[in-house]
Amino acid sequence: MATVTRETIGNLTDKLTVKVAKEDYLPAFENSLKKYAKTANISGFRKGMVPASLVKKMYGQGVFSDEVLRLVEKQLQDYMVQEHLDIFAQPLPLENDARMLDMNNPADYAFAFEIGLKPAFDLHTNDIKVTRYVVQVTDQMVNDEIERLTTRHGKMTEPEAVNSEDNVLNVEFTEVDTEGNGVEGGLIKSNSLLVKYFKEPVRAELMDKKKDDSITIQLSKAFDEKELDWVMGDLGLDKHNAADADKTFKLHITKVGFVEKAEMNEEFFEKVYPGRSIKTEEEFRNSVKVEIENYYAAQSSNQVHDQIYHHLIDHTTMEFPESFLKRWLKDGTDKPKTEDEAEKEYPSFANQLKWTLISTKLINDNKILKTFPVQIPNHATADKTCRTCNFAGCYL
Repeated sequence: MATVTRETIGNLTDKLTVKVAKEDYLPAFENSLKKYAKTANISGFRKGMVPASLVKKMYGQGVFSDEVLRLVEKQLQDYMVQEHLDIFAQPLPLENDARMLDMNNPADYAFAFEIGLKPAFDLHTNDIKVTRYVVQVTDQMVNDEIERLTTRHGKMTEPEAVNSEDNVLNVEFTEVDTEGNGVEGGLIKSNSLLVKYFKEPVRAELMDKKKDDSITIQLSKAFDEKELDWVMGDLGLDKHNAADADKTFKLHITKVGFVEKAEMNEEFFEKVYPGRSIKTEEEFRNSVKVEIENYYAAQSSNQVHDQIYHHLIDHTTMEFPESFLKRWLKDGTDKPKTEDEAEKEYPSFANQLKWTLISTKLINDNKILKTFPVQIPNHATADKTCRTCNFAGCYL
């Protein structure tokens, strides 16, 4: 009769050994062979008339192995359910060699598995203190947002030459040396920039430039810090590398554009906030203010959630079956990792796992029947199986 034994082999790590006797699996093996004989399509034989000996010769070893392993898996799963084992992931096999399975010499077999047990821990939520920030929306914030909206919904025109800091330039960046000669294998990339993104001296140089005109710039001298970071990122350069920031480019203008801002009328109001029947500029300004308030209220709420998250992570003591989890990271996922990769990923992985256990305990202890995905730092959301850690029961 099949049996399962359990022994502790490490911190929160147990070994389960499943033993099966040949009497446990042979009847199923024989039945499976009979089913194969009835359905096998083998040249020279009518369907259902293939000799059992031939079926056994052709398919027997595979069927034999499947039946033994199927029985082992069933016994393992049944045992874990009966014993109410709360484990991480799935059991990992321990030095089991399936090659020992031989249909011509059926025997008693033993298969060993390693399991990682979830830790018991206490949560202390009464001492959580958080700060909720309230942003006061000013007239200037409303004006800036209206400026953005009228530009976004405006009409693009193509003036003959650059005549305003609000002109949009389609340009092609070509990496050159200090003498203006193209660099072999250098960067070439197209982009769109507002004239006002450049520093004042470059803006002045761009005035009156037309399509197909060019200027030469050095990145660090052409842009202030914020714009420089953005441009370098778009070019695929390292913003922390001084040599990259000092690269020189020829900017070839392929198009001069200008956005005529949308008029503040009912048609514009409907485009921005469809279905609200906004009639006047005052109503529109009020709607813009409410949208900004709602945005910052949501950001404030997220910030409160972040404070709670960090408090619970920092103030909850929890042990893990570290060796098991590192082994699972290395061998138990769809994409196996090296030992160094598993070691490097483990701290972040353990932190994510800790939050999963905390949130699950909060849900269970407070009998929360309906949960919503919550985004936490470096952790993807999912339904019942976390796409980050692949552990069933992760509700984030």
